[in-house]
Amino acid sequence: MARIAVFGAGGRVGRHLVAEADGRGHQVTAVVRDPAKYPGLAAGNVTVMAGDVTDPAGVAAAVTGHDAVISSIYREDIDAKELYGGAARALLAGLGETGVGRLVVVGLASTLETEPGVRVLDAPDFPEAFRTFSLGHAAGLDVLRSAPDGVDWLVVNPPMSFEPEGTRTGRYRRYGGQLPPGGGRVSHADFAIAVLDEIEKPETHRTQLAIAD
Repeated sequence: MARIAVFGAGGRVGRHLVAEADGRGHQVTAVVRDPAKYPGLAAGNVTVMAGDVTDPAGVAAAVTGHDAVISSIYREDIDAKELYGGAARALLAGLGETGVGRLVVVGLASTLETEPGVRVLDAPDFPEAFRTFSLGHAAGLDVLRSAPDGVDWLVVNPPMSFEPEGTRTGRYRRYGGQLPPGGGRVSHADFAIAVLDEIEKPETHRTQLAIAD
C-alpha cells in the first residue's frame, strides 16, 4: 500500500478522498491548517498534521516519505490567483525537494474546454461572480504546466454538477480536458474513486482530466 498526503483533507471533497484512500488500506496523512478543528479525521490508517500548502518548506515537511500527494484546497480569505498559483508553486518545490513523483490536484470544471482552445470560463455569458475564482484555478494550472519533468502531475476536474450527497456507484467516465456532455455530474464519493485510481494506477499524466458519471 502507498503513503498518501492529502492537503485540504478537512473539506467536503478532501474528506471523501481521505476516506477512499483509508478504505483501500493506504497510509494517509491528512494535512489541514488547524488539526483541532477536525477531531474525527484521525482514524484507521489516517494521521492528521498541521500544514500550509502555500509554504514550500511546509509542503516538504508534510510529504517527506510519501509516495503521492493530493491537493484539494479552498480558502475564502486569500485571493484565488494567489492561493492556487502559490499552492502549485509550493507543491512543485516541496515535491521536487523530497522526490515525491505523483501529484494529483482537484481542479475546477470551468478550466475545461468546450472546444479546442476555448475554456468554459471564456464564454461571454460566463457568470462574472465566478470568473475570478476560475482564473485562480487557471493560474495554478499554468504553474503546473511549467513543472520540471520529474513531477508527474495531474489536475482532475469534477463536472459542472458536483453532488456532495450523491450516491456512491463505483462508476465514472473520463473526458480528457473537455467538458463532459451537458456539463456532466458526479458524486463526491465517485470522484474520490477516480482520484485514487489515478494514484494507484496512473493513466493520465501532466494534463487535465475531467470526470463525470
